[in-house]
Amino acid sequence: MKRNNLGLAACAAAVLVGWAGFAGAQQSVVLYTSNEATLNKLIAAEFEKETGISVNVISAGSGVVIKRVQTEKDRPQGDLLWGISRSLLQTNAEYFDSYASAHKSAIPAEYRDPQDRWIGTNLHLLVVLQNTKSIPEAQGPKTWEDLTTSKFKGNIAFTDPANSGSAYSTVTLLLDMWGGGNAGWSKVEKLFANMRMLNRSSLVFQGVGNGEYGLGVSLEYAGYLWASNGAPVKVVYPADGTIPQMEGVAVIKGGPNTAGARKFVDYVNRKDVREMILKQTFRRPARQDLDLPNLPGKMPRLSDLKIVKYDEAGWTAKRGETMDRIKETIQKTR
Repeated sequence: MKRNNLGLAACAAAVLVGWAGFAGAQQSVVLYTSNEATLNKLIAAEFEKETGISVNVISAGSGVVIKRVQTEKDRPQGDLLWGISRSLLQTNAEYFDSYASAHKSAIPAEYRDPQDRWIGTNLHLLVVLQNTKSIPEAQGPKTWEDLTTSKFKGNIAFTDPANSGSAYSTVTLLLDMWGGGNAGWSKVEKLFANMRMLNRSSLVFQGVGNGEYGLGVSLEYAGYLWASNGAPVKVVYPADGTIPQMEGVAVIKGGPNTAGARKFVDYVNRKDVREMILKQTFRRPARQDLDLPNLPGKMPRLSDLKIVKYDEAGWTAKRGETMDRIKETIQKTR
């Protein structure tokens, strides 16, 4: 009888271990993201491979993603957000759990929340993409102001700022750079007159990559991505300055798997993971300890570029009235 009891105990223990293993294998996190599918798939697969935690990716525009978090605040269904702008993370920080990432010290203070409710993962620089087959390298623009000259008229692709946050940032950056007020708007009008306004950001870098347009105002990573695939695309960093636009990650307060979400936050900012992301997608990391000139793409260090001040919070607050003026200016130049 004693032997039978021992046998039963052993079976029970085995069942419990089996269930524990099954539960571990089924562990998952729900990720709300506005990143591109290529990046989401890469990180979801690699994170699961390393941790055993699967990633349920729910992808949408950043505004839609934030609205979902707000709507679910009393019963969160997601575990974390990724690929969201600093302004949206700042204005919605109340919905995020405070967590000091293991890689916090590698991220400059300007790219993380003082209360650790969000942290930067990558930086998008506003640049000009040049197809060097359409426009020889030496004949391309060197500054933002060069884009207003008549020789580039009709040969510059740009996303309608109504459909793109980065396009809105570009216009407002140039308004500041060009003196603001009527003087700034006058130059913006001149720039718009040279541009082809497109509905989606992807149409800009695709158009430059395939030679439909000689120039495009876009994001840094897109130029390196097309160049890596053999397109004659050069990334032009305007000599009169640019700005880095941060995207980050945050753990949703009260989500189903906070522990798993925190592991994801640490994973996505780890140095070797950022090198992998750079190699595959050319996303510039927020952490500043990667030797970018000697990594795929050979990007310049942020410290080697002219970075100008930009009132992101101020222009976000004035977005409604500014967009009205932008729409009027676009219509005026069509």
